[in-house]
Amino acid sequence: MERSYILHMFTPGKQMSPFDINMAVDAGYQVVVPYCGVTADEITGLTQDAIFSRGPKGVRATGIFIGGRDVVLAADMLDTARRAMVPPFEVSVIADPSGSYTTAAALVACVERQLRKAHATDLEGKRVLILGGTGTVGRIAGVLAARLGASVTLASHRDPEAAARAAQATGARFDCSLDSAGVADPGVRRAAISGADVVMATAAAGIQVMSADERAAASRLLVAADVNAVPPEGIAGVGVMDDGKPLPDGRGVGIGALAIGNVKYQVENGLLVAMRTTDKPLYLGFGEAFDKARALLAAKD
Repeated sequence: MERSYILHMFTPGKQMSPFDINMAVDAGYQVVVPYCGVTADEITGLTQDAIFSRGPKGVRATGIFIGGRDVVLAADMLDTARRAMVPPFEVSVIADPSGSYTTAAALVACVERQLRKAHATDLEGKRVLILGGTGTVGRIAGVLAARLGASVTLASHRDPEAAARAAQATGARFDCSLDSAGVADPGVRRAAISGADVVMATAAAGIQVMSADERAAASRLLVAADVNAVPPEGIAGVGVMDDGKPLPDGRGVGIGALAIGNVKYQVENGLLVAMRTTDKPLYLGFGEAFDKARALLAAKD
C-alpha cells in the first residue's frame, strides 16, 4: 500500500498559519495536522511519536513543520527535533516561524542580486539599515546580511530598548554582531537613512517607515527593499511589483513586496517538496532557505 504524505505542524501559538497549511497541501502533503500551543519541552515526545509508527520506510512520507512567531524558539525547536531522531527512524523537519525564515531569505537574496546587477557589488562592508527590524523578518534578514559581511542596524520607530534587546538576543543566538537604533525622532531617522547603503523595510503591513523626502536625502542608497504589500508603501516610491526599478532620485534601485513574495513562495514550496521527495532526512532553517533563494534567482539570470 502506498503511504500517504503526512506533515505534522507544530506551533507554540494558539493556531497554525493558514498560509503555511495551504503551502503544505500545494506541496503535495495529503494529510496536514496542526498541533497548537506546543512548548519546547514537548518537541522530543511529539517528534518520536511521529517517527516510530510508520516503520523505517514510512518515515520517508512523514515530515515536521515548526511555526510560531519566535525566531529563536523555532531554531531551538528545530535543533531539538533533530536530536530526537533515532535512525533509521528519522524524518525531515523545516522551521519557518511566521514565514520569517523564507521571507528573510528571499529579501536578502533579492537585495544581493540587485547589488550585483545594478552596482556590480555585494553586501560585504555595506551599511544595512532594517526599519521595523525588531520583527521576525527583520531579525533574520539582519542575521543573513551580517553573515555576508554587512554592518547591520535593527531599527525601531517606537522603542529603542526593544531594538537593543532584539539585536542582542538575535546576535547571541545566531553568532553574529547586530547594532540597534531608535528612529522615532525624524532627525535621527533621516541621519540613519542617509548613512545607509541598503535599507530594508520589514515593519508591519500598512505602515510607511521611509518617506519620499527621507529617500531623496539618502545619497548613499544603493538598494531599497520593502516587504509590505498593504498600502501605503513601506518605502515611498517603491512599488509592490518593482524588481530593480530605479528610484526617483539618486542611483538606487527598489525591490517591492510582490517581487520578494514571489521568491519567498517558491522557496517555501521548494523546501516542502524537497522534504517530501528526499531519500535522506533534511533539516531546514533560514540558512537552507537562503541557499534555495539564491539558487532560484541565479536560475533567472
